[in-house]
Amino acid sequence: MEDTVSNDPVVAIVGVTGAVGAELIATMDKRGFRVGKLKALASARSAGKTVTFRGKPVVIEELSERAFEGVDIALFSAGSGISKKFAPVAVRSGAVVVDNSSAFRMDPNVPLVIPEINARRIRDHKGIIANPNCAAITALVPLWPIHQKNRIKRVIISTYQAASGAGAAAMEELVESTRANLNGQVYTPKVMPHPYAFNLFNHNTAVDPETGYNDEETKVIKETHKIFEDEKIAVGVTCVRVPVLRAHCEAITFECEKPITEDQVRAIMAQAPGVKIVDDRVKNYFPMPIDASGQDDVLVGRIRKDLSDPSGHSISMFVAADQLLKGAALNAVQIAELLPERAMA
Repeated sequence: MEDTVSNDPVVAIVGVTGAVGAELIATMDKRGFRVGKLKALASARSAGKTVTFRGKPVVIEELSERAFEGVDIALFSAGSGISKKFAPVAVRSGAVVVDNSSAFRMDPNVPLVIPEINARRIRDHKGIIANPNCAAITALVPLWPIHQKNRIKRVIISTYQAASGAGAAAMEELVESTRANLNGQVYTPKVMPHPYAFNLFNHNTAVDPETGYNDEETKVIKETHKIFEDEKIAVGVTCVRVPVLRAHCEAITFECEKPITEDQVRAIMAQAPGVKIVDDRVKNYFPMPIDASGQDDVLVGRIRKDLSDPSGHSISMFVAADQLLKGAALNAVQIAELLPERAMA
């Protein structure tokens, strides 16, 4: 009998029990990503449990330095500390790492990739490829095709970020605290710094006392410059956590070098990869987290002139994207699909 999997890669998922880990498994399955063997890696407390991949149980192994022997592709989604410690180990073992944390994003030797924008950078990797920040991906996928037609000089972004961005524990806290609130009970936050039910607050990353910007905002600024390969783009961003389970939204206003119209933006968006227009003024129907959840595309709507700019160079719009998919797992799997090692197999 012919062996049909001998040339398929051994794939490891680091952080397999987390929210993104579950989506990595589901996304590989949905896209028919060829896997010779899946290694499910997590902390010692999860070792011995199982996850299901393509209808079969896979026993979770404890993450260790020996866990990467024979691994071809390692998908990391377990936080920057784990990535800094174990990604170099995986590379030394012969694996290509696609890392979903912030550990290597700004390393000049590590490609920071959104396939719809800069897939060509994948071939520059030296063992590690970084997955961008979820808020950055959500904004940049629709902004890039505009930038190619009419250079964007300045962009202002306000985010509405779901619990999914902070992981499965934050999602559970939102559910539990909402239930407690509705039942008239007091709920003490364990994951978030503030009450989450019926509340919103500054993104739960550290705030720089000098600039007043939180880490999430700084990431979006720096990653925009790196991915667009344009340090001169002026980026202003405010990142806020909102009581939504899944899918981030963003209000975006951008200014181009030349005048630009709503119709031009709609025409560009209609052809843009990874984008779906949801822009119905008559029905007042625009991008929403409930519609973006489970979808691969970034939903784009509220496309309109920025009335504060009489020069006609600026457009405002509203976008939504599934943080666990395009903001994390889907983008990582898309990168893995384009690895030169796979293309040559």
